[in-house]
Amino acid sequence: MNRVYNFSAGPSVMPESVLEKVKSEIVNYGQSGMSVMEMSHRSAVYQDIIDRTEASLRELMGIPDNYKVLFLGGGASTQFAMVPMNLMKNRKIDIVNTGAWTKKAIPEAKRFGEVNIVASSEDKNFTYIPELDSKRFTPDADYFHITTNNTIYGTRFTQIPDTKGVDIVADMSSNILSEVYDVSKFGLIFAGAQKNMGPAGVTIIIIRDDLIGNAGDDVPTMLNYKTHADKGSMFNTPPTFPIYVCGLVFDWIKTLGGVPGIQKINEEKAGLLYNFLDDSKLFSGTVRKQDRSLMNVPFVTGDPDVDVKFIKEAGNKGLVNIKGHRSVGGMRASIYNAMPVEGVRTLVDFMKEFEAGR
Repeated sequence: MNRVYNFSAGPSVMPESVLEKVKSEIVNYGQSGMSVMEMSHRSAVYQDIIDRTEASLRELMGIPDNYKVLFLGGGASTQFAMVPMNLMKNRKIDIVNTGAWTKKAIPEAKRFGEVNIVASSEDKNFTYIPELDSKRFTPDADYFHITTNNTIYGTRFTQIPDTKGVDIVADMSSNILSEVYDVSKFGLIFAGAQKNMGPAGVTIIIIRDDLIGNAGDDVPTMLNYKTHADKGSMFNTPPTFPIYVCGLVFDWIKTLGGVPGIQKINEEKAGLLYNFLDDSKLFSGTVRKQDRSLMNVPFVTGDPDVDVKFIKEAGNKGLVNIKGHRSVGGMRASIYNAMPVEGVRTLVDFMKEFEAGR
């Protein structure tokens, strides 16, 4: 069958050219005579793959020399515990509660110290980014935790908070490489790969050097950033194949003009969908306009039965995985980097057709 337009929130759509490249190398990578899935992570061939992947990410994000890049397993959810294990010296953190992922991070951090929720948008089902009052910040907090983009609820921080010198830890799992960020404004960035970087299985950590090596003796070896930083992510077998695919995705982003280029494309895609939603008499977005995500667009008709009909008919048109998360309902179009503009145009055209038929 023909490929569909996959609006899944993750694992998500991959660039078709990358999939073709993987297909061509799946049995024999280069002159190695074997697949990347088969080769030793200690081999010179694989060392070249991981080195080039890291170099490409550093180039794309402008990562300063005093930051390490780590390729780890365990998913981004493991970082909810690993970050406080390594960074909580004063046993205090600040966090902005903007959805499901911060709600999961909060109880994990509470295992290791005091958690101050400086602001929350839970009162309106996380449909906005709350205003921040610096008077509520903890001056000697070990770090300030934010989720830059909220996959389920479709919100994003359009400005990085001024935390008065406290290091920002950012969960960028659903919008890394989608728009330009100044990495030097963050102490640590973490992101699972399966939205914008590659297949599920690898989590990328970008951490400033001085934040490494502060874990207590009670922190398990595998959960200590220093363990992995000292060994170049090779303390144990890393997620070799996902790292290889990430490198191909990074190369693909370069062909589009790097992160500034992909950001323009993402703004075009989001604009197409949001402009239609704003004019539609049937469909409506669920997020405050100034806080809208470029990556995840939830929308509803107001009638659950109509929502179900739309989702079914969209699937018949090859517009799949568009059902919204149960906590929001309705529909959600995840339009990550690899979703082509034509995919969003096709969705909008079908929405117009569906609305006209009502």
